[in-house]
Amino acid sequence: MYAAVFLVSGAALLALTNLLVGANDTEVVPVQATVVQQPGLAAAQQRIHSLETQLSQAEATQSRRLLTGSLVALAVMAAVSVLMGNVIADRVLRPLRTITTATRRISADNLHERLAVPGPADEVKDLADTIDGLLERLEASFTAQRRFVANASHELRTPLSIMRASVDVALAKPEPVPPQTVALADRLHTQLDRVDHLLEGLLVLARAQHGPLADASALSLGDLVSRALTARAADLTARNLTLHDGELQPAARTQGSRTLLSRMVDNVIDNAIVHNQDGGWIRVTTSGDDATVRLIVETGGPVLDPAHVARLGRPFQRLADRTGPVAGSGLGLSIVTAIVCAHDGRLSLSARPEGGLRVTVSLPSAPAPEGGAG
Repeated sequence: MYAAVFLVSGAALLALTNLLVGANDTEVVPVQATVVQQPGLAAAQQRIHSLETQLSQAEATQSRRLLTGSLVALAVMAAVSVLMGNVIADRVLRPLRTITTATRRISADNLHERLAVPGPADEVKDLADTIDGLLERLEASFTAQRRFVANASHELRTPLSIMRASVDVALAKPEPVPPQTVALADRLHTQLDRVDHLLEGLLVLARAQHGPLADASALSLGDLVSRALTARAADLTARNLTLHDGELQPAARTQGSRTLLSRMVDNVIDNAIVHNQDGGWIRVTTSGDDATVRLIVETGGPVLDPAHVARLGRPFQRLADRTGPVAGSGLGLSIVTAIVCAHDGRLSLSARPEGGLRVTVSLPSAPAPEGGAG
């Protein structure tokens, strides 16, 4: 825009200059003699006419040279205007780039930082002050949310523990307990377990979305998968599920919270076990390279709608066409999504054409320690 305005102004100035120069040109009209003139006077008039012709030719040549010089000057000024326009634009937009870079650097872990742009009270400083005000409100909101998560883990678990203890005390009385009371106690235990599991899932989800990774370290994704599969051997046997031997690379390492990544692996494998058909199969694979490590969990089953599968990463989303005897809370894969995002990774959910689900977790790779896997 700067270059275009500068170029148009230069073209208008040169056009006006050429117009004024052309207006000063005079046309010499020879006067025809009506009387008989003497030979000496005729020679003088002939000489004057020749000089006037030469003068007209010189003025025409000068006009052409002026036009050519104007075009050359216009081309030079076009190049200069582009260069000067870029310099001016760079100078004007430099504060905006500084604001953009600083805003991108500020995340949920350092909301206390401010742009604090110096300078006169112009539009750029007004924008920076507005962003600082927004960051201040976000910091207050995140602080309140983290405080709620910290308090909820105690305040909400206390009544659940009291209710569970009351049911256990009622069943532990020395006199015979009526069968109706035992059945009611069993149902209460089941519901209390579901509420406790739901509460734990909500707290983990909140921590993954808004909490810092306090215990971040380099760890092997294959080791986490091996431990999770070993701990669920009884569940695999109870449902007669076949675990295909996938490649679990110990070198597939990533950087992150061991607690959250363990929960991520547990949820993905639990999802494959719970939402599977009796006598089905599960394939678990870990792999990695210098940039990315991947966890792939595949299960068999009926063909799923891809549009419905895309919603499984949201909280409290369940599919009616998924198999499994136990109805989950709808938080398993949403917790996985939050943990993966907290570790700068990516979760991919896709319906297998042959039936079943494929879950792919991609995380940034971490270099292996010199002393071996940890």
